[in-house]
Amino acid sequence: MQATTPEIFDYIVVGAGSSGAVVAARLSESGRHRVLLLEAGTEGSGYFWSRIPVGVSKMIDHPAVNWCFSSEPDEGSGGRRIEVPRGKMLGGSSSINGMVYIRGQAQDYDHWAQLGNRGWSWDDVLPVYKRMERYDGGSDDFHGRAGPLRVSDTPRHKVPLLEKMIAAAERIGLPFNPDLNGASQEGIGMSQVTIARGRRQSTAYCYLDPARGRANLVIRQGALAQTLVLEGKRCVGVRYTVGGAAHEARASREVVVSSGSINSPKLLELSGIGRGDLLKSLGIAPVHELRAVGENLRDHYSPRVKFAISTPGATFNDNARGWRLAREAIKYALWGEGFLGMTSVPIRLYFRTRPGLETPDATVSILPFLYERVGHERRISKRRGITMNVNVLRSESLGSVHAASADPAAPPAIRFNFLSAQADRDGVLAAIRKGRELMSTSPMREIVSEEIAPGPLVQSDDELLDWVRHNAETTYHPVGTCRMGTDPASTVVDPELRVHGVAGLRIADASIMPTLTSGNTNAPCMMIGEKCADMVLAAA
Repeated sequence: MQATTPEIFDYIVVGAGSSGAVVAARLSESGRHRVLLLEAGTEGSGYFWSRIPVGVSKMIDHPAVNWCFSSEPDEGSGGRRIEVPRGKMLGGSSSINGMVYIRGQAQDYDHWAQLGNRGWSWDDVLPVYKRMERYDGGSDDFHGRAGPLRVSDTPRHKVPLLEKMIAAAERIGLPFNPDLNGASQEGIGMSQVTIARGRRQSTAYCYLDPARGRANLVIRQGALAQTLVLEGKRCVGVRYTVGGAAHEARASREVVVSSGSINSPKLLELSGIGRGDLLKSLGIAPVHELRAVGENLRDHYSPRVKFAISTPGATFNDNARGWRLAREAIKYALWGEGFLGMTSVPIRLYFRTRPGLETPDATVSILPFLYERVGHERRISKRRGITMNVNVLRSESLGSVHAASADPAAPPAIRFNFLSAQADRDGVLAAIRKGRELMSTSPMREIVSEEIAPGPLVQSDDELLDWVRHNAETTYHPVGTCRMGTDPASTVVDPELRVHGVAGLRIADASIMPTLTSGNTNAPCMMIGEKCADMVLAAA
């Protein structure tokens, strides 16, 4: 393939996901800079389903809008391959995710700063969160009111089952928390979500749609990045293909890689940046030795604990078929209400698994329905019940993501090494038992007819861990593979998100997170995009 004459831009952003869409929108906002945004996916039919919150069930396994990665088998997964869905369309994973908006705890970010990342403490990032949010609840001390991202509360009283959960949680020492993004995360609370009037608030909708008419912003879809263009130790552009045709774009100022925790390290390695021995084994000429590329992978490993519910109408399962589904469709069409316009995870618990901890270290996220696999789709089951996603918040098990081939179209090798850390094993056991305690406490115990998974016969630590290894999934929060820090021997980018030793190149996405945040990673990714844009513009 012969590339066309390179186009010249001030900035190139690779990846239009939760972070990249924010970076491109902010860099082009003044009109002074010419910006190219490259996205491997295309909107297609995914654009319709992305608008509707319940559309996540149509996209979570769909290769048209999802990279559909899977991990390598290992001991922690019982020799299974685990699905690793990642968004492949404008908005990236913010266009296909569960829309839960959780920033994490102040301690998460203060820890980042303590690791040497100045500018990333809670006091540093809170103003950025407030700037990007538009939320009507909570305190002005913690929430923004006029940002581009609409955030709303999941209605507490729309699902009667949830009121029983709140009452049971209070009886086991977890009081109702009206603001999980407020002063404290501890307790049981309703999810804050990126949904407004029944519509998903992805970065494609909130950031890119208002920017599409700008003459200085070029958005190119179906553009698969092949390699970064390096001149010595400076990044000057990107080579990419669209429909098999080769293209090259040059950046007079900077390139920002926002391809996510799976694809960002892979692109660096395809470009000769990473471990020299690994690159040589793939037939890639090493250009810059940076041994931490692709290392430090973390994710929230989550068994799905399931219970059958006896009360008719208590879960979404009753409303997912027949005339009840038609009624829900009408409610959504007229008012944007009903379960079609809600997150699948409306309520969650945050708690400490052992005495002496300062803050919660585990969570149980509750889906008020059971689901099953039908072909390549996940569908709500006929059986009435609930699903609990259980996980520790700050996983210490470390894995890796590395290119498995010099072919840019080939998926990378993802190795999680789940449960390799003792703290993760202890934490998940405590969290499963906390979920069981909730369901055996009145008034929940009166409506629970059966524990479906792992089942009442699975009780000992060894039995539970074996069940987790053979059944758990992730909660789709991979981070850390281009970790931020000051030491080039163990990290990939500095606190300004500049790749160590390579001028003109930054990374802005979940891959830069030194550790996991205490909850879903979509909100932190948008914050990272905002901060990156600030840093790039300050250097202009």
